[in-house]
Parts: sequence; structure tokens; C-alpha cells
Amino acid sequence: MESDTVSTEAFETHRPVLTGVAYRMLGRYADAEDVVQEAWLRWSAADRADVVEPRAYLVRITTRLAIDRLRQTRTRREAYVGPWLPEPVVTDFGPTVPDTAERAVLADSVSLAVLVVLESLSPLERAVFVLREAFGFPFAEIATALERSESAVRQLAGRARRHVEERRPRYDVDPAERRDLTERFLAAAGGGDLEELLALLAPDVRLVGDSGGKAKAPRRVIEGADKVGRFLLATAGGAGLYDVSLVEVNGAPAVLFRTDGKPDNVMQLEFLDGRVQRVHIIRNPDKLGGVTTGEPTL
Repeated sequence: MESDTVSTEAFETHRPVLTGVAYRMLGRYADAEDVVQEAWLRWSAADRADVVEPRAYLVRITTRLAIDRLRQTRTRREAYVGPWLPEPVVTDFGPTVPDTAERAVLADSVSLAVLVVLESLSPLERAVFVLREAFGFPFAEIATALERSESAVRQLAGRARRHVEERRPRYDVDPAERRDLTERFLAAAGGGDLEELLALLAPDVRLVGDSGGKAKAPRRVIEGADKVGRFLLATAGGAGLYDVSLVEVNGAPAVLFRTDGKPDNVMQLEFLDGRVQRVHIIRNPDKLGGVTTGEPTL
């Protein structure tokens, strides 16, 4: 009979993968935590005598729970006030992912831009894409997890991959360059330098603010360099009220604004050819739990 200690250790060993799968499936860290907790309850109550591969077994439970949760939240998303963005999380893939190519894949799969595109997939397509593209699970294992034939899973994977490739924005992904450009952007906005700010903004730049109606943020996407630049300068007047720091969020540099030690908003910029293509600002207080401590959560 397996001891409670061994059972707990087995689960904790695979918790990072389970959390990574659930978060990429749901786009909200709080929802991912709930799913992983439910997976733990099912794991602790299960007869594990016949479980040969705990990782595969736990991923199967987590994926199915995430699909159920995703279907439940679709109506909630439809009623969301203003633009919707994923919940930002502090990331640090660290020494457990030493391979540069593997780090790049993980960072890309958790980026805000990709997670927004994944919202347009069906729950099954999203599950297949996450398990295959982000974590490299074999098609046969994914088929077992989803209770589908392997051929059906391959079709889902192909359809999901094409969908994502057609819709994902094309951005530069070099972290050092993004950090440098982000610092220049902050200096221009904080210094009230509209000319310098406009030089950093692409002509067709878009600013997306997510407040969920619970904080002050644009309820529509702002488009065009002049409008985005003037909006940013207008809101930068209160920058002195914040503690500002650069953090790695969803695999890329971002700016964390705190007031009284608590996160007020997260801003992340997407660049192409040295200019800002997208400005993502997340102010919904319900979505700032993943940056509360500043410690890596994925």
C-alpha cells in the first residue's frame, strides 16, 4: 500500500507540469490552481496500485478538469467588461530547463499574445496544442488523455497549429533587446517626451487594457501611434505614485507598478523591428495574484 508521504511526493514532483498545462489551457493562474488542487484530491483518493506512469496519469486528470473548466468559463468570458487578456504570471524557467531552444518554446507558449490566440480554439484543440506544442507529449499519450483516437488527435493538432500560426502576431523575442527597449519606453513616457515616444511606437500600434470593469482602463482598444502616445503621456502623470520594477512576466520583460506594496497593474510591450507593436495593460485586481509576491509561479 502506497504511503501518504510517497503519494504527496509523487504529486509535488509533477506539480509544475500540471500547473503549466492548466494555466496554458485556461489563461488564468487562479483557475489553474483550482484545477491542480482538484487533481490532487482525485489523486489522493484514487487506487494507484495500477498506475504505471504517475506523470501521464496526473496530466490526463488535469487536462480533463481544465477542459471542463474552460467550457464553464466561456459564458463568463462573453460577459466580460472591456477587452480580455490572460492573467499575468511571473516566470523563470531556471536551471530545470537549461536548453535554450526548449526555453524559447516554453516562453512562447505562455506569452500573452499566444494565449490570446488560444482563446479562439475549441477546448479540445487547445488541449492538444498545449500538450503537443508546449510539452511535447506523444500523440498516443494525448489520445489516451482525451479519450480520442490517435488519428483524430493528429487532425486536431494540425488544425490548431494552422490556426495559431495564421493568427499569432510576429514579434521580436530577444529578451535583452526587449528589456532595453522597455526601459527606453518608460523613460520617454515618464519624461513626457512625446517625440521620443512616437519614435518608439509603430504607426499601427494597438493598446489593449484589461480591467474587467473593476479598475480604470480603456474599455476599447486604442489604435494608432498618436492616440496611443497621447494616452500614455496623459496617464504617465501619476507615475510618481508607483513603485516601478521590471519583471519577467509570461516569458518576457514587463513593467510591474505597485502602490503601497500591492500590484496595481502590469504592462508588457511587444516589439517588431525595434518599435512597439502592442501595449498590454492588465489592471483587473482579480488577475494580479500571479505577480503578488514577485516569485516565479511557472
